[in-house]
Amino acid sequence: MTYTPTPERAVLVWSGTDKTECAESLAELAQLAESAGLTVIGELSQEIRRVSPATRIGSGKVEELQKLLAEDKPDVIVFDDPLTPAQRRNLENAGRIKVIDRSQLILDIFAQRASTRAGKLQVELAQLEYLLPRLTRQWTHLSRIRGGVGTRGPG
Repeated sequence: MTYTPTPERAVLVWSGTDKTECAESLAELAQLAESAGLTVIGELSQEIRRVSPATRIGSGKVEELQKLLAEDKPDVIVFDDPLTPAQRRNLENAGRIKVIDRSQLILDIFAQRASTRAGKLQVELAQLEYLLPRLTRQWTHLSRIRGGVGTRGPG
């Protein structure tokens, strides 16, 4: 149901405006990734003034990320910043790889560590609430319902 990292290789990505914050934030993200069972094999950062609505990072960084993916063959990309559903989908399509953000990584850590039934249910609820806006148009290719004049209805 949710992405559960196992000993997989990860690339960390940071984008923002403060270079001094970059090292601290990536170090913390690396510790979170290791807590989730990921092995960090690379980092990528970009100082940006304006966030790209399509990918969060610029098109040049997307190309740089694709080269890094071709060389190192990681299993997942972890973004330090929150990604919109569209940004995540565009990045997954560009790299043909699983993309998660810090929030999803933290939820996965909680899911791995939850031991009581109540704790597991609370974490699963939080994961489902997090995934809900990201499920839009995921399975439209399976729908046979087509409306319009002169076509059969959904009955």
